[in-house]
Amino acid sequence: MLAEILTTITAVGAAVMGGVFLAFSVMVMPALRRRPAADAIGVMQQINVAAVRPLFLAVLFGTAAASVALIVGQILDPAADAAQRLVGSALYLASVAVTIGFHVPRNNALARLDPNAAESDAAWTTFAAQWTAGNHVRALLGVAAAVTLLL
Repeated sequence: MLAEILTTITAVGAAVMGGVFLAFSVMVMPALRRRPAADAIGVMQQINVAAVRPLFLAVLFGTAAASVALIVGQILDPAADAAQRLVGSALYLASVAVTIGFHVPRNNALARLDPNAAESDAAWTTFAAQWTAGNHVRALLGVAAAVTLLL
């Protein structure tokens, strides 16, 4: 019973986070790319500040904690579908690793950027391309985790 509850919590959290990341990839970043670089940088800086909220962090890292608990539980007492639970949890943890290892450093660098500086146009173009590509990866990982856990 506990494994089913953890699986459901992890699947829902992974789906929510995958959806958030997908929305950024298909709506937010394309809209920002249509704005002048100074505007886009300023908005993205504000989005990054706004994202550090308890609810967002609770879903992001609470789902990671549920993933770890699910992995430990399946190792200690494997169920018939343990492989799916292990893979789904690992996929979600990979999305968190991409967030921490790839997106956070780029967001921190963007936070230090003066939107009106001469070099900001080129910096934004590079940031937006790299950040969005990485975001596609973490969106796919989150959705794949949810689907794997729900199957």
